[in-house]
Amino acid sequence: MQIIHNAADPAVEFVDIYVNDTETSFLSNVSFRSATEFVELAADATYDIYVTPAGSAAEAGFSFLGLNFEAGENYYVIATGVATPASFAPNPDDVDTGFFLDVIEGASLSAEETDEVEFLIYHGATDAPSVDVIARDVATLASGVEYTGVTPNYLAVPADSYILDINVAGTSTTAASFDADLSGLGGGTAIVLASGFLAPSANQDGPAFGLIAVLTDGTVVTIPAYEEPTTFNMQIIHNAADPAVELVDIYVNDTETAFLSNVSFRSATEFVELAADATYDIYVTPAGSAAEAGFSFLGLNFEAGENYYVIATGVATPASFAPNPDDVDTGFFLDVIEGASLSAEETDEVEFLIYHGATDAPSVDVIARDVATLASGVEYTGVTPNYLAVPADSYILDINVAGTSTTAASFDADLSGLGGGTAIVLASGFLDPSANQDGPAFGLIAVLTDGTVAEFGLFTSVDNEGLESPDTFELSQNYPNPFNPTTQISYSLPEMSNVRLEVFNMLGQRVATLVNTTQGSGSYTVNFDAGLLSSGLYLYRLQAGSFVQTQKMMLVK
Repeated sequence: MQIIHNAADPAVEFVDIYVNDTETSFLSNVSFRSATEFVELAADATYDIYVTPAGSAAEAGFSFLGLNFEAGENYYVIATGVATPASFAPNPDDVDTGFFLDVIEGASLSAEETDEVEFLIYHGATDAPSVDVIARDVATLASGVEYTGVTPNYLAVPADSYILDINVAGTSTTAASFDADLSGLGGGTAIVLASGFLAPSANQDGPAFGLIAVLTDGTVVTIPAYEEPTTFNMQIIHNAADPAVELVDIYVNDTETAFLSNVSFRSATEFVELAADATYDIYVTPAGSAAEAGFSFLGLNFEAGENYYVIATGVATPASFAPNPDDVDTGFFLDVIEGASLSAEETDEVEFLIYHGATDAPSVDVIARDVATLASGVEYTGVTPNYLAVPADSYILDINVAGTSTTAASFDADLSGLGGGTAIVLASGFLDPSANQDGPAFGLIAVLTDGTVAEFGLFTSVDNEGLESPDTFELSQNYPNPFNPTTQISYSLPEMSNVRLEVFNMLGQRVATLVNTTQGSGSYTVNFDAGLLSSGLYLYRLQAGSFVQTQKMMLVK
């Protein structure tokens, strides 16, 4: 038997409980909204239970005589109601509100699944009407439960957090909402009780309506009231590769004082909390310019309680840049993405979205090599519809032209230190910088929730561990040569260098940038896929610091 004190009448805020013995109390000074653990008692007897205001004799209170309990069974015994019903608000459904012990058979002491919580719902608020209990955006847990009513069976739900709405039965009128965090109760059971008065002023100023969960060990958890959010969170990411907006100032509503100054390409803020009860005018302008001299995005609305990515992308003058292969507009704008997540569900996993932010790149597939395809057919400004959850590990990410085996670039993505976190991974820069005002080369970045921007390095097949450093710079002949359509290009660096490896046609036009990063001393091999190029002679050039070397190769289809 578990005894629960849920009678909100101030006259019985503290009670003594006598069991059979009227001289010595079984429990003393039992307070409202408290409970015992499950107590084991003999079943071969009847029980006389007396409940009285603390310090009073057993006969001065309420008596419940000749109670029988079945052997092997578990019971909730709930003290509920008021001592003098005429002095309190009546029950809207005309249910008797007099003080009594409500004995509920069939209590369960553990859940069947370790990742679930099982619970009953009990209506113990004398002045409240029949209610529906709804786990917001999940399911209706109980319908039409009146005072002293209890759900007939235990409800099993994943051990997670829920918003519980207590609605007047059969209506959308919400009497109260509660923030129920059940995430730590996996494998356990509870009884959840509506408690207190909806209108304390009409009930001798007794305790206000609330929701409590009583666990099997007697712990009483007060479930806090849910407060509707009035703010939203926004993370601003600068991913516009146009050199004209390499550094920008951002104004929010105020056109005199910048909200953010000198924001650089491939940088981000942490998530910033802002009021949701307003519209927002955001201005983005080249650093040092007045708000009105740049781009304006007026009358933006953000939903309370939501998290957003706000991504600056595109180019200021599209006609001066390479067009998008899928004819997507590349003009500069703020791309607002709703539904950002601030933490992963599992501590050993990383959850991330993939966003295509390279204006001159075609639709792509993103493949975790030898693992899985992460995204298919994502065009410029496209984003994966849901977060992808992967173990916190290292991956090779191949960016393929959508629907083909042609790899535009491959990246070494080390996610091993990001367990439990989330990110948005953005394709960034230009596939062909020479056709885009020599803007930054194509790359892949991950933006974390704290604003950290991690740039993934281009993947090469080299493994330098245990090898001696080369003595000289060298660009080797590609192999095979001639080739169709893939070949490997190897080179050696005797010291850390800023490396560019590029391919040109015989007119001197750059057709590919294979490497554009800083690399340590070692020998490197890069795969080159010329599937989109015409047959002919091509040049490939290595520039490492002051060293420059060029070789020829033949593509034969």
